[in-house]
Amino acid sequence: MGTVTLGVSIAVPEPHGSQLQQLRAGFGDAAAYGIPTHVTLVPPTEVDAERLPEIGAHLAEVAASLRPFPMRLAGTGTFRPLSPVVFVKVAEGAVGCTRLQSLLRDPDGPVSRELAFPYHPHVTVAHGISEEAMDLAFAELADYAADWVCDGFALYEQGSDGVWRKLREYPFGTGPTGVPAQLGSPVDEPTVRRS
Repeated sequence: MGTVTLGVSIAVPEPHGSQLQQLRAGFGDAAAYGIPTHVTLVPPTEVDAERLPEIGAHLAEVAASLRPFPMRLAGTGTFRPLSPVVFVKVAEGAVGCTRLQSLLRDPDGPVSRELAFPYHPHVTVAHGISEEAMDLAFAELADYAADWVCDGFALYEQGSDGVWRKLREYPFGTGPTGVPAQLGSPVDEPTVRRS
C-alpha cells in the first residue's frame, strides 16, 4: 500500500484563514496556497497507508473526549534564528492546543511522534523567505487579531504535488452518547477511553 504523509491541525476559520493565506502569499511565501491556514497539532508524519483506519479511530476517540475552547490570535512572533519562521501568536487557547497535541501524539497510540522542538502553538505567516520579507510580515501583522471557538480538528494528507488536503474533520464532544459537549467545559482534564 505504501506510505502517506499526514498532519493534524486546527483550521483557522473563515474569513481569517483566507486573509492570512493571502497575506502569506503576498509576503512571497510560495507554499502559502498549498497549506491551509492552521495551528499544527501533529507535524508532517510519514505512516503506512494501511494504518489509516487505526489512526482515524484514535483521532475520533481523542476528539470525542474533549470540549470546545476559545481561541484568540494576536500579534506576531518568530522562531528566528533557529528556524526561518514568522507567525501569529496563539494568545488564548494555547493550553487547549498543547493538551490536545499531547493526547494525539500519545506514545502508546498510532501517531506517536517525537518533536524536534518543544511544542509551541502558532499560525505560520512566513517561512523560508528573505529576511526583509519576514521582517515585513512581522511588522504588518503586529496588530492582527482574530477570535473563534475551536470545536474540533482535522486530518490532512500531503499530496505528491506538495499540497495539503483535508481527509476528515473530527468534532469535539460527540462521544458514544451522541450528546454534544457543552461550550466552555474545561479542556485541561479530558479523559480518553482506552480499549
